[in-house]
Amino acid sequence: MEPIIIVLIILVVLVFIALMKTVQVIPQASAAIVERFGRYTRTLNAGLNIVVPFIDSIRNRIDLREQVVPFPPQPVITQDNLVVNIDTVIYYQVTDARAATYEVASYIQAIEQLTVTTLRNIIGGMDLERTLTSREEINAALRGVLDEATGKWGIRVNRVELKAIEPPTSIQDSMEKQMRADRDKRAAILQAEGVRQSEILRAEGEKQSAILRAEGEAKASALRAEGEAQAIRTVFESIHAGDADQKLLSYQYLQMLPKIAEGDANKLWIVPSEIGDALKGLGGALGNFGPMAGGNAPTEAPAPPAPRREQPPIE
Repeated sequence: MEPIIIVLIILVVLVFIALMKTVQVIPQASAAIVERFGRYTRTLNAGLNIVVPFIDSIRNRIDLREQVVPFPPQPVITQDNLVVNIDTVIYYQVTDARAATYEVASYIQAIEQLTVTTLRNIIGGMDLERTLTSREEINAALRGVLDEATGKWGIRVNRVELKAIEPPTSIQDSMEKQMRADRDKRAAILQAEGVRQSEILRAEGEKQSAILRAEGEAKASALRAEGEAQAIRTVFESIHAGDADQKLLSYQYLQMLPKIAEGDANKLWIVPSEIGDALKGLGGALGNFGPMAGGNAPTEAPAPPAPRREQPPIE
């Protein structure tokens, strides 16, 4: 009985192994290559799949999701004979698992070497300045070449990005000095422009202030002259309405003489000739008040001596 049990155990183990090899579960976004006696038979898609045990074998399992592969910096010579180091990142996706398995031995290495050679061809036709400012152009050209070359491998290149473009250290120092000089130049220009605008605004402000001050003074002078004219008109009307005689007019004339001499510009005072008549009239008026004081004053005051025509300047 013991040999039979051993045989049964062996049969159960073989059946279990056969079942495990028969049922193949493929994860989502993956594919498997099945070979029968070393020859490609079919591609297993995601899900539960049945294969013939001990006859069919799984050759390769491939991830169908988009992959990201960074490549190390590659030295590339530009058109002006400068060596730059360029880091690249490739975004690719396997679209045909059979072609990716049988058309190329290692598609990752193939993509890397193709990227390096294509970069050297593209950068070799550009100078350093154009290389630093034409990332989009380089990405588009590199992606076109890679997509065309990797199509027969069952791979689609979705994106190509340049991570960094590093020129030589001496060139970097020169570029930094140039950028610093450009920034200093722009700062000086902006400062000069600011000073210029400030001076213009200050001059405009002073001009407007002077104009407004002159207008204010002109209006003030006009109002002052108008007030004085109105005052003179009022006094004249009052005198005319009061029917003033010669004595009152002479008194008012003498009161106006100091006002005529007012002002710093009056260095020479011309005495009018009519002042003698005014003084006569005023003396006659004062003589009339003599009897009222109790004295025997004459009825007519003697005429004062005629004043000189010119007087020294009033300081």
